[in-house]
Amino acid sequence: MSTARVLADLTVGIHVLALLYIGLGGFLAWRWPKSIFVHVFFALWGVAVNVFPISCPLTALEDYFRSLQGLGPLPGGFNAYYIYGTVFPRSLLPLIALTALAVLAFSYVGAWIRYRNRDDAPTHQVRQA
Repeated sequence: MSTARVLADLTVGIHVLALLYIGLGGFLAWRWPKSIFVHVFFALWGVAVNVFPISCPLTALEDYFRSLQGLGPLPGGFNAYYIYGTVFPRSLLPLIALTALAVLAFSYVGAWIRYRNRDDAPTHQVRQA
């Protein structure tokens, strides 16, 4: 297996992790509230790449490693190649998009509630004998 193939596969793995973070990273803010700022950037980036004609740097990197193997760029981009029609049927994409936005909103509302109530948490005191 060539180095370019390994690097392309590694890029795919990182891309999958980035997509999972975009979808579910808001829940990390329930535990680490300041992480919401990083997640907002990733969430906005994820929306922008799918709504506007902006190239994702991870897709560009995978395309580069594919070119070193003599392969062409991903047909239709990362999502179209790996996810649409493979992981999720194309007919369900509108429902999946709405569900993803609902999950994102739920995670942010939960993060806000936990942040707002952070000072109301009971403090545990150690009993002395």
